[in-house]
Amino acid sequence: MEDVAGREELTEATEAVGRVVGGRVGGAGRLGVAFSGGVDSAVLVALAVRALGAGRVVAVVGVSPSLAAGERQGAHDVAAFIGVPVAEVLTREGERAAYRANGPDRCYHCKDELFTRIDADVAGRLGLAAIAYGENADDALRPDRPGSLAATEHGVLRPLADAGLDKAAVRRIARALALPCADKPAAPCLASRIPHFEVVDAGKLRQVEEAEAGLRALGFADVRVRHHGDVARIELAEADLARAASPPARELVVSAVRTAGFRFVALDLVGIQSGAFTLPLVEAPVHA
Repeated sequence: MEDVAGREELTEATEAVGRVVGGRVGGAGRLGVAFSGGVDSAVLVALAVRALGAGRVVAVVGVSPSLAAGERQGAHDVAAFIGVPVAEVLTREGERAAYRANGPDRCYHCKDELFTRIDADVAGRLGLAAIAYGENADDALRPDRPGSLAATEHGVLRPLADAGLDKAAVRRIARALALPCADKPAAPCLASRIPHFEVVDAGKLRQVEEAEAGLRALGFADVRVRHHGDVARIELAEADLARAASPPARELVVSAVRTAGFRFVALDLVGIQSGAFTLPLVEAPVHA
């Protein structure tokens, strides 16, 4: 049963998100939400539904080789749970030289492509008066979010951040709403597994997707497979490191990763590292 504090936070969040989106969509407009099925975009869609009504919210899923098949299906499942329609839009960031070059601004080119395609392909057809995405208040403080610039350039709303909802608050609201993704680990796009300045291509993305799918099938829920040429560097939750390194799981891990096309399999003892490739390039050096 939802406690009083939980109900109050949910009500306040709904009102705050409603204020942000209500003025942009008008009395009868529809809101499109760039949707991954992760906890941030799911909470945004759910709060928007509470504020506007299910008939005025559309979950927009960008589809490209950087989106794992499991994540695509998961997005549809979460949208169905919330009760909103899904519109898929094909994005072609892989045709952009700047995206393939894979600098620290790669996410800018990806988000710019997504928002451009939404504007061109679905906004008019679906009668969308505004677009929003799931940046939260913690994301807004990070220095490695070039996608935020693309959102600003396209006039995309960020209601969670504007409402002051950080990641912990988003998780609490997701649990209060009983969303199936409430405890889902973060799942950045597959391109984030490739070191910066090494070319992003469909073959590498496919290798990463297959290796990660194989590891999840072994029960490793939170996993990243970093692509270092012939070497796959596996990041797992700290609680899973010992099991992955010990028989019989070790042999199964090696088999799953080699089946995806890697020659060498390395287990990173540090565990999951969000922004492992980007943060060192954008953070200011620390001086003693």
